[in-house]
Amino acid sequence: MRDGFIKVAAVTPKIRVADTVYNAKEICEGIRGATEQGAKVIVLPELGVTGYTCGDLFLQATLLDGALAALEEIRAFTEGCDALVFVGLPFSYKGKLYNVAAALKGGEILGLVPKTCIPGYNEFYETRYFAQGMEDAVEVVCCGQQTLMGTKLLFACEGVDGLVVGVEICEDLWTPEPPGIRHARNGATVLVNLSASNETVGKEVYRKALVCGQSARLLCGYVYADAGEGESTQDVVYSGHNLIAECGRLLQEAPRFTNDITVSEIDVPRIAAERRRMTTFTMREDGYQVIPFTLVMEETALTRPVKALPFVPQNEAERKERCAEILAMQAAGLKKRLEHTNCTTAVVGISGGLDSTLALLVTVRAFDLLGLSHGNIKAVTMPGFGTTDRTYDNAVQLIRSLGADFTEVDIRESVQVHFRDIGQDVAVHDVTYENSQARERTQILMDLANKENGMVIGTGDLSELALGWATYNGDHMSMYAVNASVPKTLMRHLVQFYADTCGDVVLKGVLLDILDTPVSPELLPPEDGRISQETENIVGPYELHDFYLYHMLREGCPPKKIFRLAGVAFAGIYDSATILKWEKIFYRRFFSQQFKRSCLPDGPKVGSVAVSPRGDLRMPSDACARIWLEELEELNDAVSQG
Repeated sequence: MRDGFIKVAAVTPKIRVADTVYNAKEICEGIRGATEQGAKVIVLPELGVTGYTCGDLFLQATLLDGALAALEEIRAFTEGCDALVFVGLPFSYKGKLYNVAAALKGGEILGLVPKTCIPGYNEFYETRYFAQGMEDAVEVVCCGQQTLMGTKLLFACEGVDGLVVGVEICEDLWTPEPPGIRHARNGATVLVNLSASNETVGKEVYRKALVCGQSARLLCGYVYADAGEGESTQDVVYSGHNLIAECGRLLQEAPRFTNDITVSEIDVPRIAAERRRMTTFTMREDGYQVIPFTLVMEETALTRPVKALPFVPQNEAERKERCAEILAMQAAGLKKRLEHTNCTTAVVGISGGLDSTLALLVTVRAFDLLGLSHGNIKAVTMPGFGTTDRTYDNAVQLIRSLGADFTEVDIRESVQVHFRDIGQDVAVHDVTYENSQARERTQILMDLANKENGMVIGTGDLSELALGWATYNGDHMSMYAVNASVPKTLMRHLVQFYADTCGDVVLKGVLLDILDTPVSPELLPPEDGRISQETENIVGPYELHDFYLYHMLREGCPPKKIFRLAGVAFAGIYDSATILKWEKIFYRRFFSQQFKRSCLPDGPKVGSVAVSPRGDLRMPSDACARIWLEELEELNDAVSQG
């Protein structure tokens, strides 16, 4: 349970309708199987002790007594289980029958939560047997134990900060006002649902949308255990469609028509971070009774998916859709800015690299939306001391294939004059040598924009801004920064998508070669005609930095947790020492370079992570990274020992 990961399980045992003796044994076996996989919260289907499809047998005392006897057997079995277990059964109280979830832990019945919404439509006729659950808890005796029954019950783990469990039962989720809303606003971070949802065509998709939507809207984990094989198929069929979701993300899904134990881990601290961030997620106090339980603290092996490229959809179709959407947003943002400023000319510096290529492609799309000629785009290539033939040729071909106006300004002579003016030795290849070139290029672009009554389009991306890998008042500055919220790992796919869909063989060839070119600012002289200054050899792999950035800003993860997640995501790609090395550099640069982000030009936000000082990141430029780095320093010994 380190880092707040709680392993949960949705278990669908194969039952026999009305055979409570058999069902108790199968439920115990399901609990055993889930605990063997490390599950600490275990959820079984609605009315699983008897079977959901008992019909009028629910009115038989024999069945109800059998259900209690079965619950007693299950209760006794949980004495040796370190897990909070939810089991469904019918329970009689004051002459009325209730469809309840019994919460069991360590041989105790912690509480009974009755179903709130009782369906009586179509194939459902629960209103024939069951009463609506009471809100305020009442004291009841169940299996010889005194406990509480009511919908206003929450189960809080005393050893795991923030783990608070609330209960919904099947139909509760499908209603206009699910009780889970109130549970979450009263502190529940994990909702469990004991369900018996039969299958019809298309229902699978809708069910999944409900579970993911509920977890997204309520910023919670959601464990959905569905009835499966063993229920009566007299009129309907059950598939055991178990689902585990967290904050809108589907973590695990059982294959339908198989009785399965579905296991994943819910990140409780992430839920807490999301709720802190979402100021519209307000808490309430509606008179809930909170029932404590404890769990033994153990290491939780992660099985949930951890994406190495969190900004990039893994599914090809989804990735293409994402690329098309982002290009449309970038172009729409620039179109509006050009319209508002009455600019009919754009000035873009083209290096033959990835960032400037995307900026030019977006500018072309914006001009198409405005009905303006591509000739009004002043695409400027500015060869310097580090420019290679490959990047220069690609820049020229890109500009010409897009029909933009080609301008070349060689900066070497003007930079040498500047070196003479400030006393810089041209043979000393230090930061002054590099930044003077970047600032000279920006000056040229700005002055050309003034001359042409145009606008300088920024090329820098989100990853560079996070690391401060930009020259202050050089490539850091523009009049509209179209790439400002596009991470480097996603940028490659945007250019690839453009290449695949442009329909121009020449343009596609240029774009593919640009994609194959190492990322470099080209500010140092080439070696044997090749790029000598590869960015990722200096600041580290962008795929790692994008991973750190996402989990820090979007997920609210502390450094140690990010290190652990990166170890899972990049297993077999980077060793622990490499991950730790670059994570330290990430935090150092992220904090020390905030002053560059505090004065960024405008640019469109296209994803869930951005660093605009007017939008997503209000961070002081003088903030210290000390406590973040100290947390990483604590990992040194463990990493050095393997």
